Formats: sequence, structure tokens, C-alpha cells
Amino acid sequence: MDAKLSPDRGLNISGIGLVSLLGAGLGVAALILDETANRLPWQGISLTLPLLFCAMTTAAIGYWVVPMLQFLKTGQIIREDGPQAHLKKAGTPTMGGIFFVPVAVIAACIWSGFAYEVLAVSALTLSYGLIGWIDDWQILRRKSNKGISPRIKLALQIGFAAVFCLWMIISQPYNITNIALPLGLSLPLGFLFWPLAGFVLVAESNATNLTDGIDGLAAGTVAIALLALGALVAPTSPGLMVFCACLSGSCLGFLAHNRNPARVFMGDTGSLALGGALAAVGLLTNSLVALFILTGIFFVETLSVMAQVSYYKATKGPDGKGKRLFKMAPLHHHLELSGWSELQVVGVFYTIGAILAIVTLTIAKF
Repeated sequence: MDAKLSPDRGLNISGIGLVSLLGAGLGVAALILDETANRLPWQGISLTLPLLFCAMTTAAIGYWVVPMLQFLKTGQIIREDGPQAHLKKAGTPTMGGIFFVPVAVIAACIWSGFAYEVLAVSALTLSYGLIGWIDDWQILRRKSNKGISPRIKLALQIGFAAVFCLWMIISQPYNITNIALPLGLSLPLGFLFWPLAGFVLVAESNATNLTDGIDGLAAGTVAIALLALGALVAPTSPGLMVFCACLSGSCLGFLAHNRNPARVFMGDTGSLALGGALAAVGLLTNSLVALFILTGIFFVETLSVMAQVSYYKATKGPDGKGKRLFKMAPLHHHLELSGWSELQVVGVFYTIGAILAIVTLTIAKF
């Protein structure tokens, strides 16, 4: 389908067109960022080559893995109380994170020379992916949209976060507990940094998970955030720059199969891993303020869920029913039920993500 102007819906574009624009934009951005930093784009320690390699590798592997997931009957169970338009997606394979996350992790470890910080972030990423896989598997086994209990999932997330924080305490300099602020300022937190670090790991992974509700939404917005984060940490952590570029590229490659209409979903296997990766890199490079701006979309999505639940409870009447602040939470579902198409939501969110990335990189110069 070609892009066309519709008087009632604005600019319409196909899923492949939207992803092509995103891929071209990130590729050009990677080249510009490498050139600006005097890095050769076609060497391993750069943004461009890891991004393109992982994008093409993941896309190619997907043509083998997606049919295999279909054969294994890993079809997604769709919520009956969700948007009715999503019911037609029932049976679409899930657990797509099992192929695009490992591609990025393996490539990043090799290109970084198995740098210890890359190994640590990779371990945290895979650990959170494992939690997601267990949850996805339970959903498929029970043939319902209920996986492992929220309490068990949270306990596992906190457990892996604690292990990562313990590794940071042992291996990182003491001043890592000083939060870097704009204008060269810092906020010394001391011991309070560690509860914050654990919270960031758990919250970021869950926020990314909440954003994964529309074809291509989470993968695209995370790809943008990761590339910007990679550029931001490049001067002090070239290994983590490569890790971010690889994972961003894998998200792009995954979009070849996850774009609207999706042939596969990433599932919790992918979304929890991506959120954990973002948080781990942000913590390890003292980039929490930048991470907060870059993932502003995920924060708003989470906030919409919290506001919906709080408002419903606060307005609950004698009949036990309350009022809804949004037609449905997270926010992207509210927009859908307000008449937006999935592609419109995704296109707007991609644009906002790109703006947040530019703002973050601009602020980092001061």
C-alpha cells in the first residue's frame, strides 16, 4: 500500500513503509553520529556496522524462526476485554524475543571483545528475558492470558536486579552513586542509590512491557532510545555503545516480522529483556536522567495505567464499579478506541521518540 492523503485520517502509510522510514532514519542517524565522533562507520566499535549487521541478521533468522513458532503452536492469547480489533490477532506466534535478543547479545559480546560491562549487561538482559519466557510459556500452557503470578514475576525481577546491583557494588567505583545532572551537577545519593537502582531495573522492564501492545510499537520506540543511548555513552563506554547499537539493530530486524500486520509478537520474552537492557546501561553509565527522557513514552504509558486504576478505585460506588479516566489503559489503547488506527499511534509514538532522542543528545552537550 502506498502512502496517501486521506481527508479524515491524515497521512496513511503501510506498516512496511513506516518501518522502512524508521530503519532509514536510524541508519542515517548512526552514520551522522559516527562521523561527528570521528568513528569509522564500518568498524566493529561504532554505531553503524553493529546496527546494520544485527538488523539484517535478525530479519533473516526471523524467516526461519517465525514459521517454527507457528509450528509449535505458540499463538498469542488475546484479552477479551481489549480492543475488539485485536481479536483477529489471536493465534499470532509470540515469544519472538527468543531470536532477536540473543542475536544482539552474541554480536555485542564478540565485537566488544567480551568486555566485562557488556557481559554483565547481557546477563541481566537475558535474565529478564528468561522471566518473560517463563511467563509467556505459562500463558501458552494454560491457554489463557494469565501467566505466572504478578508476585512471582516481581520477585524474580527484584532478585535479578539485586544480583546486578551486587555486581555493581563489587566492580564499580564508589562515585557511581552520584547521579549525574545537566550543567555538570551531580546528586550524591550514597546508599540510597541502590534501592533506586533496583527500582529502575524493575520499573523500566515493566514500562517497556506495558508499551508492547500494538504491532511494532515497543520494538520501534526501543530501537530509537537504544541508538540515542549508545551515542550518549560512547565516549566513556564504547563496549556498551556497541551493545546498544546491536540491540537497536535487532529491534529493527524484528520489525520486519512485527510490523503491522504482525507475523510474530515479542512477548514478555522480548519486552522485559529490552527494558532491563535500557535500565542496566543507564545505571552502569550514570545516565539515569538521560534514560528518563529517552524513555518518556514508557513513563507516560505506565502513568496512564496507574491513573486509570487509581481513578477507578477512587470513584467506586456502592455497586462496586468505578469510573474510567481513559477508555482503556495503557494510553495507546485509549487512542485506538478514540478512533486512531494502529499505524497512526505507532507513527506518532515513533516521532515523539525521535524528538526525545534529539532533546537528550542536545542536553548532553551542556
